[in-house]
Amino acid sequence: MVVVLLIVDGVTTKTLGIAGTDSETANAPLASSQPIFVSDGHGGLVSHEAPPGKRMALTFDDGPNPIWTPKILAILEREHVPATFFEIAANAVRAPWLTQRIVRDGDELGNHTFTHPDLAGIPRWERSLQIDMAESAFSGIVGMRIRMVRPPYSSTPDAITPKQIRTWGQIAAAGYMVVVANYDTDDWTQPGVDSIVAAATPQGDQGGIVLMHDGGGRRAETVAALPQIIARLRRRGFQFVTVSQLVNLPRSAVMVPASTSQRLRGELFVGMLAVSRSVTAVLQVVVLAVALLVALRMLIVLALASAQVRRTRRRAQAPAFTPPVSILVPAFNEAVGIERSVRSLAGSRFPARFEVLVIDDGSTDGTADLVEALGLARVRVLRQANRGKSAALNAGLTAAKHDIVVTVDGDTVFEPDALMHVVAPFRDADVGAVSGNTKVGNRSGLLGRWQHIEYVMAFSLDRRMYEMLDCMPTVPGAIGAFRRAALVDVGGFSGATLAEDTDITLAVGIAGWRVEYASDARAWTEAPSTLHALWRQRTRWSYGTLQSLWKHRGAFWQRGDGRIGRRALPYMLVFQILLPLAAPLIDLFAIYSILFLNPLPILAFWLAFNAVQFVLAWVALGWDGESRKPLWSLPLQQIVYRQLMYLVVVDAILVALMGTRLRWHGLTRTGDVTVEGIGAGLREEVTRNNVHV
Repeated sequence: MVVVLLIVDGVTTKTLGIAGTDSETANAPLASSQPIFVSDGHGGLVSHEAPPGKRMALTFDDGPNPIWTPKILAILEREHVPATFFEIAANAVRAPWLTQRIVRDGDELGNHTFTHPDLAGIPRWERSLQIDMAESAFSGIVGMRIRMVRPPYSSTPDAITPKQIRTWGQIAAAGYMVVVANYDTDDWTQPGVDSIVAAATPQGDQGGIVLMHDGGGRRAETVAALPQIIARLRRRGFQFVTVSQLVNLPRSAVMVPASTSQRLRGELFVGMLAVSRSVTAVLQVVVLAVALLVALRMLIVLALASAQVRRTRRRAQAPAFTPPVSILVPAFNEAVGIERSVRSLAGSRFPARFEVLVIDDGSTDGTADLVEALGLARVRVLRQANRGKSAALNAGLTAAKHDIVVTVDGDTVFEPDALMHVVAPFRDADVGAVSGNTKVGNRSGLLGRWQHIEYVMAFSLDRRMYEMLDCMPTVPGAIGAFRRAALVDVGGFSGATLAEDTDITLAVGIAGWRVEYASDARAWTEAPSTLHALWRQRTRWSYGTLQSLWKHRGAFWQRGDGRIGRRALPYMLVFQILLPLAAPLIDLFAIYSILFLNPLPILAFWLAFNAVQFVLAWVALGWDGESRKPLWSLPLQQIVYRQLMYLVVVDAILVALMGTRLRWHGLTRTGDVTVEGIGAGLREEVTRNNVHV
């Protein structure tokens, strides 16, 4: 719908009418003719009327104009002078009350096309469209079909070229009268009120049609000159008439009452144009607001993330904190990657006691058997019927021996020191959870590179910001740590949403616990390798986020400590829900601007936006110790990948609005995970388990 409305607004007000004026000036076959023409029956033009004598028709072009047209109408009403207004229909639909007032005052309307093109310089189909759209607009505004046409860029008969005769002859053949003028006041070589008065008041007694402007042209000077023109012509005995009266026709011959169907079609057309203008105007405001919002967010994220990096460096100098740890690995059909995941966990360089509990949630691919066959001393396997991830985590929590619990997805590979880093923040007694740093392990393809950049730019930078604002909303399932007391406070893991990691993190924060981010606790996970798999994963994430926001909406009104309710929830609502909803509209408006407006501002904005994104990505990759080589794919990510992520949010919201409960969709694993920078001591072991170093 928005696309259609933007096209309507662009085509009807910006594109149609883009044409140069006729450059053919030689030969003026109609130089001695009167200024009103009809078809000669052979594709040409012939004068319609005899010399007008001492009768003068005042005409005004290019209106209506909300400022100047009322002033002209007031002068005409005061002087009791009728006139004919040749209106641009695109202006008429913006000020329909003025067009209605013209008719109500007894003046006449003429068709000056829809957007004022040179009719001799555009194709025939567009010429017909210009006339027809204008006639439809007038039918909707005043209920009349206007049969007089004044072609734009026309003046007097002696300026009509053979090319214009051929073009205007086609219009006349359709039953219209083509009207030019005897006296053209739009003489830019002689500025001033006096030149207008002189041009409109001929020396002899020959009457005719005077061309002036209430929109475009010399409007202010015309308004000032009009009383003098009327007074001077009256003193010389001229009678003021409309164009129809000049040719002795009744008004109904040039302003024909529209039929019911024509009037209805016109009203619908005018209404659609009004809606399209409103949508375009709203989008302009939205684009500006979003641009300012995104710029402000970038500055805030960069400033707070920088502060978090300095905090992390100071925290690294603190004495090691290595309490006993229980690692929970919920697994459902994870045969492809479970062995290397468990080996990486069991091989962690961690000086204290730790255990690895693999909770097999009713797998049918032998996941539990593969883990047991490893024969690792610190690893236990718990089996249960399929009840979902949250139930598996709660079962592991019940069986866990230690007070610090680390949760890991079944496809995730830990770096040797990741366990030590992710539990270090628990040295502070008020820390209830810690988010690790999830890395994309399969980043060899373009889709993998895009997700890698997103993980570093969006997830990692945002978590640094969230830590400084003390409102972390998500501890990722791939690598997260919890204090058992915090989990007990909130009743354990919940299956009420599809984003159990966001759900539990918000609950822990609302309960008053602090949640921190350990950027040096890196775990490598397999990201979706196809667009279909990515769509399913991100739809589940977005849907689960919506569920979590709705579930914890009461935190916004929570008294006292409102870090989650008044920081995290509004931020997530704006930047994870509302902004993605508006973003496709912004992209559509960008295309609209390129097609119908000056493309340079939108191009400059796009380049500036990408430059800022590049700087953010450059800084974020540096903070995470990552190579900056993948940044070559960043511009393409902004064009393709970003749009996909926006549509994912739209899809999730539509599913939620329809009341459909989205099912959990697991990913098809390929086992293609590359772990960079692990210790040389584990090189042989992890290579044996299909982890590339």
